[in-house]
Amino acid sequence: MSILSADLSQLRNLIFAIHPLQDAEWNAFSSAWTTFEAKRKTILTAAGETERYLYFVTSGVQRAYYLHGDKDATIMFSYPYSFSGVADSFLLQKPSPYYLETLTQSTFLRTTFNQVNELMQRYHNFETLIRKAISITLAGTLERQVELQAFSAEEKFRTLLKRSPHVLQQIPHKYLASYLGIDATTFSKLLGSVRI
Repeated sequence: MSILSADLSQLRNLIFAIHPLQDAEWNAFSSAWTTFEAKRKTILTAAGETERYLYFVTSGVQRAYYLHGDKDATIMFSYPYSFSGVADSFLLQKPSPYYLETLTQSTFLRTTFNQVNELMQRYHNFETLIRKAISITLAGTLERQVELQAFSAEEKFRTLLKRSPHVLQQIPHKYLASYLGIDATTFSKLLGSVRI
């Protein structure tokens, strides 16, 4: 399957919103991607495996989660047009403590750690892009940590719906409840009572 120009255009838009690249840098980066498809409920990365790919989602929804005994905790969701993968495992090339799975049939562009690493070594500007992307991710992670620890269940629910209103139709509610750190019963009550 060949890469669609519309998908590369979406990737370029996301990249250039983070940090613009020179033509040669963009050409090298855009040529590093291949297409990949996965069926619903496919484990892309299992705990204990080292993340080999950086994904750019072109269709479908995925989630990363942590297993603790028989309980799983949803850490994040990805959907078009965003990056996906287990970031710390990818960047550090160490085994992942998390699982990454598709919730729906999904299509991606993907590239490997070796390709990204080679681009960082070849282009200082590309390394700057990666640093900025990691900084944005860290800021989002810290913001989410505050929400989990300080917000009430209703505040968490409202924040999720303001940030990503589409998720109610795309993601099973049990995973949204897990992501918010609330039980499914509380989530159902909030779904029926909270208006945005």
